[in-house]
Amino acid sequence: MTVKSIEKKEKCLTVLTIEIDAEVFAKACEQAFRKNVGRMNVPGFRKGKAPRGIIEKMYGKEAFYQDAVNATWTEAYDQAVEQEGLEPIERPDVEVETIGAEGYTFIAKVHVYPEIEIGQYKGLSAYYPPAEVTDGEVNAEVDRMRERNASLVTVERAAQTGDTVILDYEGFLDGVPFEGGKGEKQTLELGSGRFIPGFEEKLVGSKAGDEPDIELTFPEEYHAEELAGKPAVFKCKIHEVKEKLLPEADDEFAQDVSEYDTLQAYKDAVRQRILHGKEHESQDAFENALMAQIIPTVTGDIPDVFLARHFEDLINDFSYRLQQRGMNLETYMKITDTNEEAMLAQFRPQAEINAKTSLIFDKIAKLEGLRLDDGEADAEYARLAELFQTSLDEVRERIPEKSLTKDLLSLKASKLITATAVKLDTPPEPPAPPADEQGENPAAEVKPKKKAPAKKKAAKQEEENT
Repeated sequence: MTVKSIEKKEKCLTVLTIEIDAEVFAKACEQAFRKNVGRMNVPGFRKGKAPRGIIEKMYGKEAFYQDAVNATWTEAYDQAVEQEGLEPIERPDVEVETIGAEGYTFIAKVHVYPEIEIGQYKGLSAYYPPAEVTDGEVNAEVDRMRERNASLVTVERAAQTGDTVILDYEGFLDGVPFEGGKGEKQTLELGSGRFIPGFEEKLVGSKAGDEPDIELTFPEEYHAEELAGKPAVFKCKIHEVKEKLLPEADDEFAQDVSEYDTLQAYKDAVRQRILHGKEHESQDAFENALMAQIIPTVTGDIPDVFLARHFEDLINDFSYRLQQRGMNLETYMKITDTNEEAMLAQFRPQAEINAKTSLIFDKIAKLEGLRLDDGEADAEYARLAELFQTSLDEVRERIPEKSLTKDLLSLKASKLITATAVKLDTPPEPPAPPADEQGENPAAEVKPKKKAPAKKKAAKQEEENT
């Protein structure tokens, strides 16, 4: 393999011209002949027995060129990339330029990671929000646990908001039942918002044995198009009304829901858990405020293909959150009357921020000469294997070492930024936005990426893959 030329174009596009010599190409052609000879029909010869020379006279010497190229270009390209110290973003666009008995030459066009410059990243300062927990927050968490451990008791009274009813229902459009509109012995908490607007409110006041007819109109944005905006009647029958009884917040309750013997000990643990979460939020806010100062200093071309990768990550994360709510991306776009172009416009600013954040960490790692300690990558693989309860080999297969190393170095770069920064006790005064010619004050706001540390990112990648 010989790199005949390398040309760097705009937007990080690199064009490599790579030559494969006659010896390597001849061996590849011979292997292609042995691979294909059994499938070729040659008069006078049984399948697989025709000499190569006879086949080439029939089909031409080029008969095995394509397979030979396919078998050799990838390794040659990888060697060229390593030799030239390139870091491709994507697989290359490959085109054979010349080919013959003397070998072949191909052109590989590929986008590589951008080379950027950044401004000051050490010795910055930013507001560090205090992490404080109020008694009200602790009590609210205790009340949420009481709600989760509430019991339902049948009552002989009219249903109220917060009660649970056991009911049958069937929905009708113009007197005709519609698909999916029927349920029997369904459990419904009034005020939960599980049913379409108006349904639960109109059951308030009903008693066991009542058979109310509920008239309402489906929302215009309802996911089922055949029902959206249509008036409907639900014929219902109430079987039971149940009242929610919350357990008393006492020592017995604490023992039931936790490992603690007293309510006070349980509350202390809740306070520490909330405080721990707030400390993480304060750290994230501090780191994001620092990144918001570095991101605008980035200079250099960032190719669209690099942004596309970060855009894809955002879309995948968004799709996953929708699935957690029982909805897919296609349904969401239909309900919100959004198309792919609008989604691109919506996520592009954040994709740009995420892309620049990634490049900033890479740049700092290079400038500071950051390296992994001996055994650091192995320790991270072992941690991930234990976290996801899988084998070490499985984790290594799912997360390439190059990717893991990149993430761990990004974490080191992030820690360097925060370790050299000053934590301010009070938030800085926001600068007055400049007035334009009409006297208006347009303000621009940089929203840095909600940065996930590299270890968390690697863990998330492994979780998605497994």
